[in-house]
Amino acid sequence: MRAVTISRTRDRARTSVDGIRFAFGTLTVLPVRVSRWDRGAARAGMLWAPLAGLVVGLAAAAAGGLLLLLGAGPALAAVASVAVPAVLTRGLHLDGLADTADGLGSGKPAEDALRIMKQSDIGPFGVIALLLVLLAQVAAVYELYAGQGWAYGMVGAAVTGTVARLALTLASRTAVPAARPEGLGAVVAGTVPARAAVAVALLVLMAAAGVGGALGGPDGALRHLVAAALALVAAEWLLRRCVRRFGGVTGDVFGAMEETTATAALVVLTFGPFR
Repeated sequence: MRAVTISRTRDRARTSVDGIRFAFGTLTVLPVRVSRWDRGAARAGMLWAPLAGLVVGLAAAAAGGLLLLLGAGPALAAVASVAVPAVLTRGLHLDGLADTADGLGSGKPAEDALRIMKQSDIGPFGVIALLLVLLAQVAAVYELYAGQGWAYGMVGAAVTGTVARLALTLASRTAVPAARPEGLGAVVAGTVPARAAVAVALLVLMAAAGVGGALGGPDGALRHLVAAALALVAAEWLLRRCVRRFGGVTGDVFGAMEETTATAALVVLTFGPFR
C-alpha cells in the first residue's frame, strides 16, 4: 500500500511539472521545453496557466517600475508595462484577438469565419480591436501610475496578468468544446474539470483581494476583487459568444479572451468608486 501511495505521489508530481512546462511553453516565449503534448498535460497546464500569467505580469510590473525609478514619466512606464506581455507571448494573444475580431465581424457561417481566422492577414475588425485594446491598456496603466502611484500600477500589472490567464483555465473546462479538430484549442478544450477550474478561480480571486488589501486596506481588497471578477465576466461573455458563433474555441479565441480579460481588469481598476 505504501509503495502504491508513493507511486501515485510521484505521478502527481510529474504531472504537475509537465503541466507547468506546458503552461509556460504554450503561453510564453520563455525557453521551456514541453515534454508532453497529451490531454493530461494540457489539463495540468491550464490549471497552472495563472502561474505563467503571474510571471508575465511581474515582468510587466518590473519594466514599468524600473523606468519610473530611472526618472521616466508614467506614460513611458505604461507603454513598457503593456509591451512586455506582448513580447513575452510573441504577440500571439494580440494576434488571436485580431483574428477573433475578424471572424466575429465577418458575419459569415462558422466554417467560413474559422477560415478567415486562419488567414495570415488582418482585416479591418482586427485592426480596430488591436488599436482600441492597446490604447485602453496603456491609458489604464498610465492612470494607475500617474494618478495613484507606482505601487498601484505595478500591482495592477501583476494582478491583471494572472487573472487574464485564469480566464484560459475557465475556458478549458469540460463543458466547452473545440471548434476545430486541430490546434491548441483542440488540445486544451474540455480538459479541466469544472470543480478544479472553480477552485483555481477562487484561489486567484482571494489572492487578488489579498494583494489589494495589503496595498489599500479593505477598499483596495474590494477594488481588486471587483476588477478581477468583472474581467472574468467579460471573458465569459466573449467565450459564450465565440462558442455560439464558431461552435467552440480555438487558439485565437484563447488569445482574444486573455487580452479582453486583461483590458477589462485594468479599466475597472481605474474606476472612481474603487479608488
